[in-house]
Amino acid sequence: MQGNLAIDLIRTRSKGKTERFQEAVNSPRQAMAELCRRNFFYFMNVFWDVVSPEEPKWNWHIEYLTKELEIVARRVAAGLPREYDLIINIPPGTTKSITCSIMFPVWCWINWAWMRFIVASYSGALSLEHAEYSRDLVRSDKFKWLFPELEIKQDKDTKSNFRIQTKAFDKYGRIIQRIPGGNRFSTSVGGTLTGFHAHIALVDDALDPNRAVSDTELKSTNRWIDQTLSTRKIDKAVTVTVLIMQRLHQNDPVGHILDKKKANVKHICLPGEIKNYEKEVKPPELIENYVEQLLDPVRMDWTVMKDLEADLGQYGYAGQVGQLPTPPGGGMFKVDHFHNIDMMPAPINIIQTVRYWDKAGTDDGGAYTVGTKMHKLRNGKFLISDVKRFRKSSEEREALIKETAEADGREVVIYMEQEPGSSGKDSVNASIRNLSGFAAYPDSPTGDKVYRADPFSVQVNGGSVLLLTADWNRDFLDEYRFFPFSTYKDQVDSGAGAFNKLAGKREVRVLTKRG
Repeated sequence: MQGNLAIDLIRTRSKGKTERFQEAVNSPRQAMAELCRRNFFYFMNVFWDVVSPEEPKWNWHIEYLTKELEIVARRVAAGLPREYDLIINIPPGTTKSITCSIMFPVWCWINWAWMRFIVASYSGALSLEHAEYSRDLVRSDKFKWLFPELEIKQDKDTKSNFRIQTKAFDKYGRIIQRIPGGNRFSTSVGGTLTGFHAHIALVDDALDPNRAVSDTELKSTNRWIDQTLSTRKIDKAVTVTVLIMQRLHQNDPVGHILDKKKANVKHICLPGEIKNYEKEVKPPELIENYVEQLLDPVRMDWTVMKDLEADLGQYGYAGQVGQLPTPPGGGMFKVDHFHNIDMMPAPINIIQTVRYWDKAGTDDGGAYTVGTKMHKLRNGKFLISDVKRFRKSSEEREALIKETAEADGREVVIYMEQEPGSSGKDSVNASIRNLSGFAAYPDSPTGDKVYRADPFSVQVNGGSVLLLTADWNRDFLDEYRFFPFSTYKDQVDSGAGAFNKLAGKREVRVLTKRG
């Protein structure tokens, strides 16, 4: 029976669509196979259970993206000149990887077995995981049942590079020929591509969200896309590049490409919510598909959005969810959300107090030395009761830091930001020795000032941070109002450091794998 089905399918594939449709009417399996070939979204419905144990939650954007990918693939298959490269911006957790990286190449093979792919992700392990799901799909019993003419070539069967081949049968169902087909080469962004070429190049998550603040990482990624991936085209006039990712930085690959203002780029941008990010929707007519201002109200409702903002911080949320890697309105901190109080709360209402110092290296008119005193309160709020800000010589600076510690008392825990390198370590160690008898510790934060301030900005903007009314308030609020575009950033850095110590380091959820 399997042999007869294979003969029928090989014969069917050689006929026109009308004849194939007529024959498919007489065979449910052929009908299902033909529907899979014609409609990528239908193919996803049929094979969802092969790649995911979860019940599918179909949202309009998934079918929309399958249609866009179909258009790209059909033009490549017909050898038509490339109209555009495709950029898709969409939040994590929206089935983007299953759609684009896992299922799309396999759907192409059931129509054009010769098609070749290069698929890259920021992580080699992530790229190989997606490849393994694609390979398992082709090996599955359901796929063999519907498409017995396709298989993976045995001597080209690795996760990093596997090749498809088509079996030809005689009238008795015996295999008489195996015709080499296309392949999927999987790599990391920045990896070698020597010797490999593609009809379609797919880049899914070009940047690690945890490293997107690195100028070196940004430049390296953009250079690889510009100078390496672009040279790996089978036909430069036809081959299409598809880039799928959430926005992570103004100079990420999406920003880098769009800044070139090339006409042959199609940009699909689907923010997770349009209460704050309606202007980012592209094409703008897709706004009408949003429900309650949400892209996917079932999987990403407003409760999920609130959690994501708390986890990712305002900048992370703006980029990964809003597809705008700067917060609405420019500045991170809504300074009118600070609440002033005129007197300190009773000691019983204070859980813990820290003083966090961000030391300036010199007194030459550049950065300030800043020490922020912050309290964690029993009602869940945070109180800033004092900010020391000055430019002094090293000796005067150390004397003022010790004088402040004596005024604060020994119950206040002191932290010192430690700059990278041996000089930063030596400077902090000297300060800690100067504070002998006090609870003083070095702190080596990672990431730039903007990203370190994200969790604190969420609490400020939510009205959970109090200020004790004092003379230092004005300069403090001015710096926070314009951050990260303010001339000085030391008070924000000190405040964010104090908050992060009181709140405890929270694990940021970065959704990248399989969707």
